[in-house]
Amino acid sequence: MSDFPIVRTLVVDDDFMVARVHRGYTEKVPGFAVVGVAHSGKSALELIREIQPDLLLMDVYLPDMSGLEVVRTLRAQVLPVDVIMVTAAKDVETLHEAIQVGVLHYIIKPFSFERFERTLDSYRRFRAKRQVASTLRQEDVDQLFGLVGRSASDELPKGLNRPTLDRVVGHLATTSHPVSARDVAVGLGLSRATARRYLEFLQRRGQATLNLRYGSAGRPEHRYGLVG
Repeated sequence: MSDFPIVRTLVVDDDFMVARVHRGYTEKVPGFAVVGVAHSGKSALELIREIQPDLLLMDVYLPDMSGLEVVRTLRAQVLPVDVIMVTAAKDVETLHEAIQVGVLHYIIKPFSFERFERTLDSYRRFRAKRQVASTLRQEDVDQLFGLVGRSASDELPKGLNRPTLDRVVGHLATTSHPVSARDVAVGLGLSRATARRYLEFLQRRGQATLNLRYGSAGRPEHRYGLVG
């Protein structure tokens, strides 16, 4: 880790106390330094242009514009900064839009320091791998995208579709503990078999963990949680 530059991080949150907590969390993670804090979209854009951070920890709910609007502005201006959303927004539409604008990770408040640290460590490994690679093989690409919990390909197996997959990912992102296919089916209005197919696909792709829980009859129940 010492062979790579410190990740210069800008914290963006409208709540001063929350921003202070996120700053403290970030500075506890090896390899990261907070170079600024912003409490509005306008001030975030001004600071990004001024200090050129490597990473944004971006809230969705800001007083003057949404954090997603800030990210869209950055992309339109081709400003080279990575983004991790840190927000209370739990709706699938916001998650889907975050994916579309190139957000690398999405953390839902409230969260533990351990959860936050895992995400930053995953991003640091992704960034380190990206910096040393001049040319890539397919397995390198797969590994890079795997580090941020996303697929290098938009192709899905027959019978699966992107909107439903995004809904399942969004549902997993809002749960604090592993859930069963039945839980997902009830929560999203899907059949249990359909929910299981999506969960098994996410598990095979490395985006979901699989845990076995044994009931009183000794039968194992498959439970899934989102990686990262």
